[in-house]
Amino acid sequence: MHDIGPFSIPAMRDFVPEKLRPWIVIAIVIVFQLSGGVYLAAVSEMVGSTALLQEDVMMAGYASLVGMSLTFAVMFRLKFRFPSKTALLVCSAVLIASNLICMCTRSVPILVTVSFIAGFFRMWGTFECNSTVQLWITPKRDLSVFFCYIYLLVQSCIQLSGLITVYTAFWAKWEFMHWLIIGLLLLVMIVTMLIFRNYRSMPKLPLYGIDWLGAIMWGAILMCLIFICVYGEHYDWFDSVYIRMAALAGIVLLLLNLWRASFIRHPFIALRTWRFKAVYTTFLLYIIVDILLAPEHLFEHIYMESILKYDSLNLISLNWVVLLGIVSGSIFTYLTFARHKWAYRKMTVIAFLLITAYLMMFYFTLDYNLPKESLMLPLFLRSFGYVIIAICFITALSRVPFENFFEAVSVQAFVSAAFGGALGTALLGRVLTIVMKKNAVHLGATLDHVNLLANHLPLGELYGALHQQALMVSMKELYGWLTLVSLFCLFLFLINENSARPFHALHPRYRLIRRAIKHDLRMRKLWKR
Repeated sequence: MHDIGPFSIPAMRDFVPEKLRPWIVIAIVIVFQLSGGVYLAAVSEMVGSTALLQEDVMMAGYASLVGMSLTFAVMFRLKFRFPSKTALLVCSAVLIASNLICMCTRSVPILVTVSFIAGFFRMWGTFECNSTVQLWITPKRDLSVFFCYIYLLVQSCIQLSGLITVYTAFWAKWEFMHWLIIGLLLLVMIVTMLIFRNYRSMPKLPLYGIDWLGAIMWGAILMCLIFICVYGEHYDWFDSVYIRMAALAGIVLLLLNLWRASFIRHPFIALRTWRFKAVYTTFLLYIIVDILLAPEHLFEHIYMESILKYDSLNLISLNWVVLLGIVSGSIFTYLTFARHKWAYRKMTVIAFLLITAYLMMFYFTLDYNLPKESLMLPLFLRSFGYVIIAICFITALSRVPFENFFEAVSVQAFVSAAFGGALGTALLGRVLTIVMKKNAVHLGATLDHVNLLANHLPLGELYGALHQQALMVSMKELYGWLTLVSLFCLFLFLINENSARPFHALHPRYRLIRRAIKHDLRMRKLWKR
């Protein structure tokens, strides 16, 4: 147990009321979460006005997530080096510059690079705020409680960002979302300068000994994998020299990075980190979850836009249902998992039950005339289940020794935030293309001169109807296969005997963390001599 003292934020000036301070910090972190390089909810408007490919904008969006996932391994080093005021001002300034550049540039390399940098500083600002209010949220530093707050905040802001972006693009232009975020970040800078002071509770630690080359190599590996997933269909997969070069570069970089980590003293991601069961198990399970939830990014948009003919406002209005699922899932996980310490297996079974129900409902209700209200329950169940999975999986990493904990968080973020969604969408998209060709051949086999329908309809309209029917049949077939995979995973979880509970998910005090980092720096200097 840790000593529990009165909560305070000494980095704020004395005239700020104590009860108001944590809420100001939460308001600042919401602004950081809403900000970024590009806003994927406005991808169609951005593509139309910039002459960029949709894949270009998606690549920039994933680059931001890659930058964000790399930040975890160095977060405490940054916190012990810079005071809160400096960190907030630097992050705000960089994000303002990133928004200005992303709004004006038409160069894909610049767009991707700037989005990568924006993701890094967005996560730094987010961590600075969240670590400041951690003791206010959970005085015992219970990570199972803290991660309920984290995922409620992060996932809710993702949905709110989409809502604000689409409404802004509809009533004005997509660039106005960037101007709105710039205005909010300027307000954050003004508030920071007025109410924060350069306060240090401990002497600063230098940014010495960080494996920046390893971080760059891991980022490049992830970017190669995402490039293959995003541009694969556009370039016809491995028939393209670009995809083959990206695959070769990714494999070579991965081998070099692992080989390099085997002999340098402090690699960015130590090989030991990958050998913990909580790390590789959640890594593999996240890939399965991202494949099961890939219809969110592929089927649902195709179905709602092409079949049900929803416009952008009707489409984005369903985000309110998803937001309700996120809030409900976070509260449920807090009450059961964090407070009453339900077992990891029980929570995972509940989450997979909800995901299976989501897939089954789409399988059985997919239709040309499905009312909008029928979409609400499966979307609610999907977001409810995903939040449970996310909170439980990241809390499971608390069983990793602390010196490897944040490396493990980065590894998990590689798949959960960076490439998992792209991989699931790419795999399902490729299977959809193959299945659609098969179904189009089967459905079109009867469209000959004997068929009355074929003789009365114009050729273009006939093949349009054939394509649409093949699409519906293919989506229904793939929803069925995904349901079977989810049921099989659920069966494995049910027969697995595991009663582990989040009893020991306590975060060390910052003084202990700083002492460990300081000892690590001293050992690095001695080793270099």
